[in-house]
Amino acid sequence: MDANRKALALALATALAIPAEGLRQRAYLDPPGIPSICFGSTLGVKLGDFRTIPECHALLTKEMSDVISAVDTCRPGLPIPVLAAFSDAAYNIGTRVACDDKRSTAARMLRAGDYAGACHQLLRWDKATILGVPVALPGLTKRRALNRDVCMTGVT
Repeated sequence: MDANRKALALALATALAIPAEGLRQRAYLDPPGIPSICFGSTLGVKLGDFRTIPECHALLTKEMSDVISAVDTCRPGLPIPVLAAFSDAAYNIGTRVACDDKRSTAARMLRAGDYAGACHQLLRWDKATILGVPVALPGLTKRRALNRDVCMTGVT
């Protein structure tokens, strides 16, 4: 992936993630009960963990960069706003939203080049499983609407 393209996608995707996730320096349980820290990082997090603000920014940059690479690998050549929107969604809920053709209509639409259709599919990914039940969370609903809006700026 071109370094400039990745830098633009990273700037846009992190700009989406930061206000949506908020900053919490001490580990906490997110609504589904997953230990999280900083800007929603879950990898290897244990309750009781603490990170400085610079550590949190570095963690987000590293993890979002990895997600952008993963999305770009499974869906190469996406327009930058589409890549950024799907990378933010994948950072939040996993790469299946963009990459799993069997479980994601959005992924199938991306593969087919139907970017507008894929962007609109993002709205369906606003649920978290709480006590075994999928529940639409208001914060996720707003985040997915913003993901869709940014995504659509990359559709010609």
